[in-house]
Amino acid sequence: MKEIIKGIFKDKNKLFTQNPKNCKGLKIYNEKLIKFKGKELRSWNPYRSKLAAGILNGISVEIKPNMNILYLGAATGTTVSHISDILTEGVIYAVENSPIVTKKLLDVSENRKNIITILNDANHPDKYSFITQKVDIIYQDISQRNQAEIFIKNIKKYLTENGYAIIMVKARSIDVSLKPKDAYKKVVNELKENKLKILQTIDLKPYEKDHMGILVNF
Repeated sequence: MKEIIKGIFKDKNKLFTQNPKNCKGLKIYNEKLIKFKGKELRSWNPYRSKLAAGILNGISVEIKPNMNILYLGAATGTTVSHISDILTEGVIYAVENSPIVTKKLLDVSENRKNIITILNDANHPDKYSFITQKVDIIYQDISQRNQAEIFIKNIKKYLTENGYAIIMVKARSIDVSLKPKDAYKKVVNELKENKLKILQTIDLKPYEKDHMGILVNF
């Protein structure tokens, strides 16, 4: 077991984050809890979290404990909860547009005060500007045809000059008639056209089929 990124531990091909002291013994999605050097660690399932899959496949992320993150497409909070473990001094603005799913996300945030749950549509970033500040990282996992457009809008609105952003592209949501590699290329070109630098692209196999993580900055 070693700490590969501050707050992220790796043992062979398994990832873990540290459960906060006030969440001791609590699970979010039936993950495994283990003891390590006086810490309680939560297993981080790459088949349930595209960010975990990306990290295991080599995506070069840096998540510091005091960073602020905007998470678009937060869903029920599986990945959000692990980011919450890492951000001991930072905040996660978790945007989700489904009222039913948001109820589950609120349950996750009940004991995690660094999660700010936002019920809203990421297509309209101005609608949550009253609560969301500039952030160091934008992370997006939204399965919509215009996912690149949503990503770009939020980057322009909320990403700090020295920050970076990650989009998890679902090829079939872009265009079912395209081969995955062509769907990825379409998204990459759209990002470049909007003056974003492509830092890295990572296929999420074997954890996710027809998905790619793209890391960008200004």
